[in-house]
Amino acid sequence: MEIKRGDANRITREYFDSLLIEMRHIDAVLPSTEFELFGEIFSTPIMTAALSHLDHFGYHKDGMVELAKGAKAANAVMWAGMGSENELERILATGAKTIKIVKPEADNDIILKKIAHAENKGCIAVGIDLDHAFNHKGEYDEIENMPMHPKSLDEVKKFVESTKLPFIIKGVLSVTDALKCLEAGVQCIVVSHHHGIMDYAAPPLMVLPKIVKAVGGKMKIFVDCGIESGYDAFKAIALGAQAVSAGRSILEPLREKGGEGVCEAIKTQTTQLAAAMARTSFATITEIDSSVICKEPRYFS
Repeated sequence: MEIKRGDANRITREYFDSLLIEMRHIDAVLPSTEFELFGEIFSTPIMTAALSHLDHFGYHKDGMVELAKGAKAANAVMWAGMGSENELERILATGAKTIKIVKPEADNDIILKKIAHAENKGCIAVGIDLDHAFNHKGEYDEIENMPMHPKSLDEVKKFVESTKLPFIIKGVLSVTDALKCLEAGVQCIVVSHHHGIMDYAAPPLMVLPKIVKAVGGKMKIFVDCGIESGYDAFKAIALGAQAVSAGRSILEPLREKGGEGVCEAIKTQTTQLAAAMARTSFATITEIDSSVICKEPRYFS
């Protein structure tokens, strides 16, 4: 299959692989991958991505609920994208600590209703996927007959103010948007290009250090797109993210073994993360820093 020159997913993979890791063994200890978020303690900073409609694509007949079961079993954060109120309630019934992400629908009343439902039913956070406002023709997007629309800073502020839950913006890929999120009172952002939603989109890890510096620790930062292993997670955390979301790398395990496969995949990636931490002398997630990251000059100078 021909690979497009501007394929953002290929560019992202190459950037991940261009980042190499120093080893440090003196004074090393057994590491802990424990992760704290919104007052909850998780076993790993590797979370599920905000997926949706998995049954439509043959991953499992009740894919989102199975995904939640896997996240629960791995003691990881579950994210839920599009889906019915009933589906979200069944996800939450698994006991998985869940973050609900809604689409930027043109009708703000619908968005506010979904935010309120997520809060009332027990989600730990809620947010909006702002990078899905346009289609590939530069027109307003439409998803399952629902029109999408970009949101202004004032609109984002209203979403944030509508809930007591931590509010998250997904699809941030610039310092400009990160600072606007900070101004709006957003507590967390997801640095992401939505699996290559735009050709030539910058790799999230390329933009991440600039965003981290700009927001100065005033909000939590997560990374989405291209997380295939615990080593990818380590690199993202070293560059300033608090956690990462794994999407496509857990879909095949979901197809094959349902929630059990998801749990195994998350645990495998967490083991890889622990291995990287052990060989770089980082005892905890919060200690990991960029001093161990080197760039391979063949890829990016």
